[in-house]
Amino acid sequence: SFTYIGGGEPVDLPEKKKSDICTIMYTSGTTGDPKGVMISNESLLINLAGADSVVQSIGEAFDQDDVYLSYLPLAHVFDRMFEEVFISHGSRIGFWRGDVKLLVDDIAALRPTVFCAVPRVLDRIYSGLTTKISAGGILKKTLFNLGYKMKLDSMKKGIKHEKASPFFDKLVFSKVKERLGGKIRIIVSGGAPLAVAVEEFLRVVTCAHVVQGYGLTETCAGSFAAIPNEFSMAGTVGPPVPHIDVRLESVSEMGYDALASIPRGEVCVKGSVLFSGYYKREDLTQEVLTDGWFHTGDVGEWQPNGALKIIDRKKNIFKLSQGEYVAVENLENIYGVLPEIDSIWVYGNSFESFLIAVINPNQQALENWAGQNGVTGSLAELCENAKTKEHFIAELAKAAKEKKLKGFEFVRAVHLDAVPFDMERDLITPTYKKKRPQMLKYYQGAIDALYKSSK
Repeated sequence: SFTYIGGGEPVDLPEKKKSDICTIMYTSGTTGDPKGVMISNESLLINLAGADSVVQSIGEAFDQDDVYLSYLPLAHVFDRMFEEVFISHGSRIGFWRGDVKLLVDDIAALRPTVFCAVPRVLDRIYSGLTTKISAGGILKKTLFNLGYKMKLDSMKKGIKHEKASPFFDKLVFSKVKERLGGKIRIIVSGGAPLAVAVEEFLRVVTCAHVVQGYGLTETCAGSFAAIPNEFSMAGTVGPPVPHIDVRLESVSEMGYDALASIPRGEVCVKGSVLFSGYYKREDLTQEVLTDGWFHTGDVGEWQPNGALKIIDRKKNIFKLSQGEYVAVENLENIYGVLPEIDSIWVYGNSFESFLIAVINPNQQALENWAGQNGVTGSLAELCENAKTKEHFIAELAKAAKEKKLKGFEFVRAVHLDAVPFDMERDLITPTYKKKRPQMLKYYQGAIDALYKSSK
C-alpha cells in the first residue's frame, strides 16, 4: 500500500516556528488592489484560542456535536478562521449551494448550531421574516407583537434570552427557530456594522445568542466581540478580545478627539495576533504599522460599558460643495434597513450640494406597493417609473427625519436598479462590501443624469 511503501522512506519534517508564515490571505480590495496579508502560526493559534475564550465567557463551548454552515468565501479570513475553530474541535462543517436566495433553505436542511453571517444576509433574513409577519392574520400579528414586546422588555432588564419569555419562545418564536433549522444557538455577525433594529429583532426571535464582532484580515479576523446578554451592547462590536491591546487615535480633520469626554478616533490594534506584513509590499506595510500599532482606517467610539461602536471610516467620508462632511456608511446603515430596500449606495462629491443614491429595491415590497397604488409594469419598468422614485425618496426622507439627520444628509434623488449589486459587474466583494470606485465608474451615467435633472 501507499503507506507501507512510504514507511520505508522516513522524512524529517522541518521544525515549525511560531513566527513562520502559515498562510497568505488577501484583503477584499474595496479601496484598490487586494493585498496579500501574511499570517503566522502564532497569530493563527492565538486567534483560535481567543475564539474559544470569547464563547466560554458567555457560558457556551464548541464541541464535536456542533454543526457550522459555511457560505462565506473560503478565501476570506472570516470563514477561514471559523472553519479552523470547528476543525480543531472535531465539529462538522456543511457548505451552501451557492445561491443566496436559497440560503435559508440550506440552513433549514443542514440544521447548524452556529451560523456566521455578514449584515447583508441578516438584513435579508430580517426582511423576509418581517414581511411574512406583516402578511399574517390579525391574531398571529397581535400574538407576535405581544410576545416580542414582553421578551424584549425582559431582555433589556438583563434577563438572559433563554429565560426572558419561555412561554412565547415555545408558542411563537420556536417557529422562527425551526425555519433556521431548529438547533441554532449562536449567530455571529461581522464584516460590516449590523443595524441595531436588525440585531435587536434577531436577539428576540431566533432564541439564540447574537454576537456582533469586528476584525480585519490584518488582525486575523476577530478583535472585538459583543456580549450577547448585555443588551446595552446592541449596535456595538463589544469589548476587545483578551489577546490584543487597543487605542483610539484622534482624527482632527474629521473632528474626532480620542481624549474627549466621549472618546472617538481611529481604531489602532497591537498584539501577537497581528499580521506579519503585506506580501512583497513593505511600503504598504509601513503605511499602516507605526511602533507596532496597526491603523485599521475605521473610526470608533468608546461606550461607557467598555464596548466599541464603529461610527465611521476614514476613507469613506467626503465633503459636499457647501463644506459639510458626510459619513456615507452611517447613512447607508440607516437607509438600508427600510423594508423597501435590499441594498443602497449613497453618493455625493465636493462639486454638488446634495446626496443621491442607487438602490436595489426589494422586489416583493415594491410589487406590493405598486399593486396598492395602481402602478403597473415589470420590475424593470417599475424601477423607471417616476411615481416609484417619488415613493422611495419619500420613504428615505421619513427615515431621515426619524433618525434626526441633518438636511444635507437627506437623499434628494434616486436611481433604481432591478439587478442586485453583484460580483459579476465587480460592484461588490465576495463578502458583499461595496467597491465604491467601481460603483462610481459603473453608474457614472446615471449619476450625471440625476444631478442634471435635479437642479
